[in-house]
Amino acid sequence: MVRKPRAEMIEETRRKLIATARQQFGTVGYLNTVMDDLTAKAGMTRGALYHHFGDKKGLFLAVLQQIDAEMDARLTEISSRETETWTAFTVRCHTYLKMAIEPEIQRIALCDASSVLDPEQLQTARLQCITSIATMLNTLMDEGQITVTSPEILARLINGGLMDTALWIAKHQHHNLALSEALNALDVLLGGLKKV
Repeated sequence: MVRKPRAEMIEETRRKLIATARQQFGTVGYLNTVMDDLTAKAGMTRGALYHHFGDKKGLFLAVLQQIDAEMDARLTEISSRETETWTAFTVRCHTYLKMAIEPEIQRIALCDASSVLDPEQLQTARLQCITSIATMLNTLMDEGQITVTSPEILARLINGGLMDTALWIAKHQHHNLALSEALNALDVLLGGLKKV
Protein backbone atom coordinates (compact mmCIF):
# COMPACT_ATOMS: atom_id res chain seq x y z
CA MET A 1 0.00 0.00 0.00
CA VAL A 2 1.35 3.40 -0.98
CA ARG A 3 1.52 5.93 1.85
CA LYS A 4 0.26 9.44 1.31
CA PRO A 5 2.82 12.23 1.38
CA ARG A 6 3.22 13.82 4.83
CA ALA A 7 1.84 17.20 3.72
CA GLU A 8 -1.28 15.49 2.35
CA MET A 9 -1.78 13.56 5.61
CA ILE A 10 -1.40 16.77 7.64
CA GLU A 11 -3.96 18.60 5.50
CA GLU A 12 -6.36 15.65 5.68
CA THR A 13 -6.09 15.61 9.48
CA ARG A 14 -6.76 19.36 9.65
CA ARG A 15 -9.76 19.04 7.31
CA LYS A 16 -11.28 16.20 9.36
CA LEU A 17 -10.86 18.06 12.63
CA ILE A 18 -12.28 21.30 11.21
CA ALA A 19 -15.24 19.55 9.58
CA THR A 20 -16.10 17.63 12.75
CA ALA A 21 -15.65 20.71 14.93
CA ARG A 22 -17.80 22.78 12.60
CA GLN A 23 -20.59 20.25 12.87
CA GLN A 24 -20.29 20.10 16.67
CA PHE A 25 -19.90 23.85 17.24
CA GLY A 26 -22.79 24.50 14.85
CA THR A 27 -25.19 22.14 16.59
CA VAL A 28 -24.32 22.11 20.30
CA GLY A 29 -22.15 25.24 20.55
CA TYR A 30 -18.64 25.85 21.73
CA LEU A 31 -19.24 25.34 25.45
CA ASN A 32 -21.10 22.05 25.00
CA THR A 33 -18.54 20.56 22.62
CA VAL A 34 -16.40 17.99 24.44
CA MET A 35 -12.96 17.59 22.88
CA ASP A 36 -12.72 13.84 23.56
CA ASP A 37 -16.05 13.30 21.78
CA LEU A 38 -15.05 15.57 18.91
CA THR A 39 -11.70 13.88 18.30
CA ALA A 40 -13.33 10.43 18.52
CA LYS A 41 -15.92 11.44 15.91
CA ALA A 42 -13.11 12.69 13.68
CA GLY A 43 -11.20 9.43 14.19
CA MET A 44 -8.31 11.36 15.71
CA THR A 45 -6.57 11.73 19.04
CA ARG A 46 -6.55 14.75 21.29
CA GLY A 47 -2.86 14.98 20.52
CA ALA A 48 -3.66 15.62 16.85
CA LEU A 49 -6.00 18.45 17.85
CA TYR A 50 -3.36 20.05 20.08
CA HIS A 51 -0.64 19.56 17.48
CA HIS A 52 -2.59 21.30 14.71
CA PHE A 53 -4.60 23.90 16.61
CA GLY A 54 -3.07 24.29 20.06
CA ASP A 55 -6.37 23.96 21.89
CA LYS A 56 -10.15 24.05 21.53
CA LYS A 57 -10.09 27.82 21.03
CA GLY A 58 -7.55 27.47 18.19
CA LEU A 59 -9.80 24.90 16.51
CA PHE A 60 -12.78 27.23 16.92
CA LEU A 61 -10.80 30.05 15.29
CA ALA A 62 -9.99 27.79 12.31
CA VAL A 63 -13.69 26.94 11.94
CA LEU A 64 -14.68 30.61 12.16
CA GLN A 65 -12.07 31.58 9.57
CA GLN A 66 -13.48 28.95 7.21
CA ILE A 67 -17.04 30.26 7.72
CA ASP A 68 -15.90 33.88 7.28
CA ALA A 69 -14.14 32.98 4.02
CA GLU A 70 -17.26 31.21 2.75
CA MET A 71 -19.48 34.13 3.73
CA ASP A 72 -17.18 36.58 1.97
CA ALA A 73 -17.10 34.40 -1.16
CA ARG A 74 -20.92 34.25 -1.17
CA LEU A 75 -21.21 38.01 -0.70
CA THR A 76 -18.72 38.67 -3.48
CA GLU A 77 -20.43 36.23 -5.84
CA ILE A 78 -23.90 37.63 -5.17
CA SER A 79 -22.88 41.27 -5.53
CA SER A 80 -20.82 40.55 -8.66
CA ARG A 81 -23.99 39.44 -10.47
CA GLU A 82 -25.25 43.02 -10.40
CA THR A 83 -24.32 45.46 -13.15
CA GLU A 84 -24.95 48.63 -11.13
CA THR A 85 -22.60 49.44 -8.24
CA TRP A 86 -25.36 50.75 -5.99
CA THR A 87 -27.47 47.62 -6.45
CA ALA A 88 -24.43 45.41 -5.86
CA PHE A 89 -23.71 47.28 -2.63
CA THR A 90 -27.26 47.08 -1.27
CA VAL A 91 -27.63 43.42 -2.28
CA ARG A 92 -24.39 42.64 -0.44
CA CYS A 93 -25.66 44.38 2.73
CA HIS A 94 -29.03 42.60 2.49
CA THR A 95 -27.38 39.22 1.98
CA TYR A 96 -25.17 39.70 5.02
CA LEU A 97 -28.25 40.23 7.21
CA LYS A 98 -30.04 37.28 5.58
CA MET A 99 -27.12 35.05 6.58
CA ALA A 100 -27.96 35.83 10.22
CA ILE A 101 -30.90 33.41 10.10
CA GLU A 102 -28.71 30.48 9.02
CA PRO A 103 -28.28 28.27 12.13
CA GLU A 104 -24.57 27.56 11.71
CA ILE A 105 -23.72 31.23 11.17
CA GLN A 106 -25.97 32.22 14.08
CA ARG A 107 -24.33 29.85 16.50
CA ILE A 108 -20.67 30.02 15.47
CA ALA A 109 -20.06 33.39 13.84
CA LEU A 110 -22.57 35.55 15.68
CA CYS A 111 -23.26 34.08 19.12
CA ASP A 112 -20.19 32.07 20.17
CA ALA A 113 -17.38 33.98 18.44
CA SER A 114 -17.61 37.11 20.57
CA SER A 115 -17.53 35.13 23.82
CA VAL A 116 -14.82 32.65 22.75
CA LEU A 117 -12.25 34.76 20.90
CA ASP A 118 -10.17 37.73 21.92
CA PRO A 119 -11.09 41.13 20.47
CA GLU A 120 -7.85 41.13 18.43
CA GLN A 121 -8.80 37.84 16.77
CA LEU A 122 -12.25 39.17 15.91
CA GLN A 123 -10.82 42.42 14.60
CA THR A 124 -9.02 40.61 11.76
CA ALA A 125 -12.31 39.42 10.27
CA ARG A 126 -13.89 42.84 10.81
CA LEU A 127 -11.06 44.58 8.98
CA GLN A 128 -11.61 42.36 5.93
CA CYS A 129 -15.30 43.34 5.90
CA ILE A 130 -14.51 47.02 6.42
CA THR A 131 -11.99 46.99 3.57
CA SER A 132 -14.49 45.32 1.25
CA ILE A 133 -17.25 47.80 2.12
CA ALA A 134 -14.86 50.77 1.84
CA THR A 135 -13.84 49.67 -1.65
CA MET A 136 -17.46 49.60 -2.78
CA LEU A 137 -18.18 52.95 -1.12
CA ASN A 138 -15.15 54.49 -2.79
CA THR A 139 -16.45 53.34 -6.17
CA LEU A 140 -19.89 54.79 -5.37
CA MET A 141 -18.24 58.11 -4.45
CA ASP A 142 -16.18 58.09 -7.65
CA GLU A 143 -19.37 57.49 -9.63
CA GLY A 144 -21.06 60.40 -7.83
CA GLN A 145 -23.77 58.17 -6.38
CA ILE A 146 -23.06 59.09 -2.75
CA THR A 147 -21.51 62.12 -1.07
CA VAL A 148 -17.73 62.07 -0.83
CA THR A 149 -16.48 61.41 2.69
CA SER A 150 -13.99 59.02 4.27
CA PRO A 151 -14.86 55.61 2.82
CA GLU A 152 -13.12 53.85 5.72
CA ILE A 153 -15.08 55.68 8.41
CA LEU A 154 -18.35 55.22 6.55
CA ALA A 155 -17.50 51.52 6.05
CA ARG A 156 -16.84 51.16 9.80
CA LEU A 157 -20.21 52.74 10.60
CA ILE A 158 -22.06 50.50 8.14
CA ASN A 159 -20.14 47.36 9.11
CA GLY A 160 -20.73 47.98 12.81
CA GLY A 161 -24.44 48.47 12.19
CA LEU A 162 -24.67 45.34 10.05
CA MET A 163 -22.80 43.21 12.59
CA ASP A 164 -24.85 44.43 15.54
CA THR A 165 -28.09 43.97 13.62
CA ALA A 166 -27.07 40.47 12.50
CA LEU A 167 -26.43 39.56 16.14
CA TRP A 168 -29.81 41.02 17.10
CA ILE A 169 -31.50 38.93 14.39
CA ALA A 170 -29.65 35.79 15.51
CA LYS A 171 -30.77 36.24 19.11
CA HIS A 172 -34.31 37.35 18.29
CA GLN A 173 -37.10 34.91 19.16
CA HIS A 174 -38.65 35.36 15.69
CA HIS A 175 -35.72 35.41 13.25
CA ASN A 176 -37.74 35.96 10.07
CA LEU A 177 -39.73 38.84 11.54
CA ALA A 178 -36.54 40.44 12.85
CA LEU A 179 -34.88 40.01 9.46
CA SER A 180 -37.81 41.63 7.66
CA GLU A 181 -37.78 44.61 10.03
CA ALA A 182 -34.00 44.91 9.74
CA LEU A 183 -34.05 44.86 5.94
CA ASN A 184 -36.66 47.63 5.89
CA ALA A 185 -34.60 49.75 8.29
CA LEU A 186 -31.43 49.04 6.28
CA ASP A 187 -33.11 50.33 3.12
CA VAL A 188 -33.97 53.57 4.94
CA LEU A 189 -30.41 53.92 6.23
CA LEU A 190 -28.71 53.17 2.91
CA GLY A 191 -31.23 55.30 1.01
CA GLY A 192 -30.00 58.26 3.06
CA LEU A 193 -26.55 57.84 1.53
CA LYS A 194 -27.69 57.95 -2.08
CA LYS A 195 -27.67 61.24 -3.93
CA VAL A 196 -31.01 62.06 -5.49
